[in-house]
Amino acid sequence: METEDSSERVTRHIPAIDISALTVRYRRAQHDDELVAIEDLQLTVGEGEFVAVVGPSGCGKSTLLQVVAGLIPPSAGEVRVEGKPVQGPGPERAVVFQDYALLPWRTVEGNIRFGLEMQGRYDSSRAEEISRYIHMVGLDGFEQTYPRELSGGMRQRVGLARALVTEPRILLMDEPLAAVDAMTRERMQYELENIVKTTAQAVLFITHSVDEAITLADRVAVMTTGPGRIKENLRVELPRPRGRSVRGEPRYTELRDQIWSLLEQESIDPTFDMEATG
Repeated sequence: METEDSSERVTRHIPAIDISALTVRYRRAQHDDELVAIEDLQLTVGEGEFVAVVGPSGCGKSTLLQVVAGLIPPSAGEVRVEGKPVQGPGPERAVVFQDYALLPWRTVEGNIRFGLEMQGRYDSSRAEEISRYIHMVGLDGFEQTYPRELSGGMRQRVGLARALVTEPRILLMDEPLAAVDAMTRERMQYELENIVKTTAQAVLFITHSVDEAITLADRVAVMTTGPGRIKENLRVELPRPRGRSVRGEPRYTELRDQIWSLLEQESIDPTFDMEATG
C-alpha cells in the first residue's frame, strides 16, 4: 500500500482545518458557574483557502482561533489540522495576534528570527531567507530598528514576517489589523492579499470588519451571539486583487448587506466595529 511522504503537503481532499462539533466551556470560579463560549461549532478551511470569521463581540471568535492554534483544549468535539487531531501548537501553524507581541529589546531582524529560534531551526544560513520576508512585508532598511522606533503598522508587519518565516502551511490571524489607522489598514489588506496569494497558505482570519472580511476572504463565516456557532458560510465570488474599486461591484454590496443582515439578527453588541466596517 502506498503511503504519503510526511514531508509533502496533504492531498487536497483533506481540509487544512476541520472543526467538528466543537464546544468550549469555561469554569467561572467567581460566579460558581460555567460559561459556554462555543457550542457545537462546525467549520472547515480548505488547503490554500482564506476564511474570515465575523461575529458580535464576545461570540467566541478568538477562542475558536486559540483552539485551532492548540492554546486552548476543546471541552467537546474535535479539531483536526491536515487530518490530525490538534493536541497543542505545531510548526504547520503560525499565529499573528492583534497586539504585535514583539520583543522590545530585539531589532526587526531579531524579532523575525525569534520564530525560527523557538523551533530550533535558526542558523546563519537562514539570513537570506529572513531578508526575503523582510522585503516581502516592505521593511527593507529597517532591519536594525527597534519596535519603539516603528509605527503600529510597521510593528504588525514584523509580526507577520515572524510568522511567515517559519513557513507554516496555515496562518491563524486574530484581528491583526485592528490596531492600525484606517489608511494603514487598507494598505496592509492589499499587501496581505498579495502575500497569501504568493505563499498559498490556508488562513483562518478573525475580524470585526465586514469590509475587511469581504476584501480578503474566499469565504466569510458568520458566527452567532455566544455560545458561538457558525450561522452561515458565504462564498466571496469577486475577482482579485480586490482594491477599493471592488466596493462598487453589485456582488460586493449584496454580500455586505447579507452579512450585516445576519449580524443584526444576532443583536449586535454596541461595541461592534462600525467605523472599521464602514
